[in-house]
Amino acid sequence: MNNLAKLMTIITISFILANCSATAKELERMACSQRTDVFTEVPSAGSTPAGFADLIIKASIKIPLPGYYIFESKKEQNYRFLVNIDGQAILWNVEGERHQVPKYLADGTTSHDPEAGEGVKYILLKNVRLSEGTHRVLLGLPEEEYYITKDISVKSGESYVLEFYPEYKYKTLPTRIPTFLRGLKRYDVVFKEVRAH
Repeated sequence: MNNLAKLMTIITISFILANCSATAKELERMACSQRTDVFTEVPSAGSTPAGFADLIIKASIKIPLPGYYIFESKKEQNYRFLVNIDGQAILWNVEGERHQVPKYLADGTTSHDPEAGEGVKYILLKNVRLSEGTHRVLLGLPEEEYYITKDISVKSGESYVLEFYPEYKYKTLPTRIPTFLRGLKRYDVVFKEVRAH
């Protein structure tokens, strides 16, 4: 039984390492542009020409301060967000800001805010213009070896928001509360049209 447990552990670790390697290779492949005619970065204000739509891309992530992990490679520096739309890729470097949310509420109970505590927060906010129709958008985080895709459809002259909300892993003790200190689990994606006021 002991040998079987060791074998299962080795198989599990091998599977995880192989999966991480495959994700890193896919991110590397998606970081290379196959096209240059899909989208252009534009100012947030202005009218959208016929045949095109504006898309605001929002994403954020919070990570621990430098020195939190033993033998860490993460440092307080720019964070890379990869965006690939239909084969056109861009790697945006985003500056982080110290971000602190109280760990405890006014009544002394533990906050369930996954970003509670002190860390560094990175916020991507970009406006791109792309042609009317259906597009596949990939958001990748090379540092996390993570990516997610979302198919969207846009109409001529309209504006849209594609927002990626981070969902963090849980701490196991004393209670299952999500926390940025455990790392990114995945993104929840919301795509919606921006209504003019």
